[in-house]
Amino acid sequence: MKKSDFGVVIMAAGKGTRLKSKRPKVLHEIGGQALLLHMIAAAKMIVPAEKIYCVIGHEADRVKAAVEHTGVGFVLQAEQRGTGHALQMVKAWFAMNGGDVPESLMVLSGDVPLIRTETLKKLLEIHSQENAAMTILTAIPESAFGYGRVLRTKEDSMEVAAIIEQKDLSAEQHHVREINSGIYCFATKALFAQLDSLSDKNANGEFYLTDAASLLVADGARVVAVAAESADEVLGANTIAEMMHLDAAVRATTARRLMAEGVTIFRPETCVIDAQVKIGADTVIEPYVQLLGATKIGEDCRVRSYSVIQNSTIANDVLIRNGCVLDEAKVDVGAMVGPYAHLRPGSEIGEGAHVGNFVETKKTRMGRGSKANHLSYLGDAEIGEGVNIGAGAITCNYDGVNKNMTRIGDGAFIGSDSTLVAPLTVGKGAYIAAGSCITEDVPEGALALGRSRQAIKPGWASARKADKTKS
Repeated sequence: MKKSDFGVVIMAAGKGTRLKSKRPKVLHEIGGQALLLHMIAAAKMIVPAEKIYCVIGHEADRVKAAVEHTGVGFVLQAEQRGTGHALQMVKAWFAMNGGDVPESLMVLSGDVPLIRTETLKKLLEIHSQENAAMTILTAIPESAFGYGRVLRTKEDSMEVAAIIEQKDLSAEQHHVREINSGIYCFATKALFAQLDSLSDKNANGEFYLTDAASLLVADGARVVAVAAESADEVLGANTIAEMMHLDAAVRATTARRLMAEGVTIFRPETCVIDAQVKIGADTVIEPYVQLLGATKIGEDCRVRSYSVIQNSTIANDVLIRNGCVLDEAKVDVGAMVGPYAHLRPGSEIGEGAHVGNFVETKKTRMGRGSKANHLSYLGDAEIGEGVNIGAGAITCNYDGVNKNMTRIGDGAFIGSDSTLVAPLTVGKGAYIAAGSCITEDVPEGALALGRSRQAIKPGWASARKADKTKS
């Protein structure tokens, strides 16, 4: 089946009451990104974004804002009256917008982040091969309690008679272990023809999409089922504890993938590595490291314990020492950072540069081979190549109203405990004497001193001690 022949509907309208959270369920994060983003990513592997329709309802504006950058479409289910009602809204959306209705629709839950693309492709393939009106993805978990069961016409048949909810099972049906995952493929025309026949005469007063199975069978259409390879793929989460179980599974999968690609991760169970993180071969990640967001790390690097790196890009052969925090920073080839350095957004550390212990940078570009090894703050600065920043040096970038730039030329030497009051330019090869407060531009090759002259009073200390002894 061509991609143009089918679309994907993702159910994302629910509140998730059992989570006890103000956040919409689908915006809770697993593996570093929202549940719904996981589902969109899986769907985009088999269909373009313009063929994906997210059904939103609870806090619809908030959900839309969080994922609209993906390019998917949105269908509003203002009143959440069940999964069948959600598809009724999809049908109405197509009618109202006059768009091309896909020949087939895949329906996904917005909270099943472990589903594999391979499984969805298999579901779609079987749906097409069997010329089915409805194809149900099923699973066989260790315990089926609480799940709706899929009743096949015969034990060895693909044909399905109905989907029965747990509370409606007869005594003879309780032995059935095959569960409904809530993931389906439909022939769109057949589905839409049955949606108006769904009933809300049930305990919850909702329209259930599962009822479409028996309606289609009664109408002589084929309903078939295919089982997922692992029940873990279709696990959802209704509590924070279950959410964290899924989070651990996603992160474990990410760690295994990275190690299979040549990355060494010591004690991976102690590390927090988001699903989007990319790491090159022969890089070593020590215990208790957090790699978050869209972080990219090159080859032959080492990230030591307790470092937290978020949305940052690190080139090859970089050493990140213990306890560093990097946020939206870039580190070039062969640089060394830390221990306990803080690279804030906009920091760019050049090739072979050193940023040492308790150094903080913000919107600062440090040139090749430059060093700031101890206890410095460098904010809103452009630092050339081969510059030495002494211990305790700071750029005074904020005047109480505006942030101002400090520019330091190649080969300059900034003495320890210097304060550079921006806006300021220090020329190439210039020297700033230790302990100076510099408020005016320094020409190339010059020495700048901005400190009080030292005075010495011979014998003062001895006389003072003698006076104290007499008294």
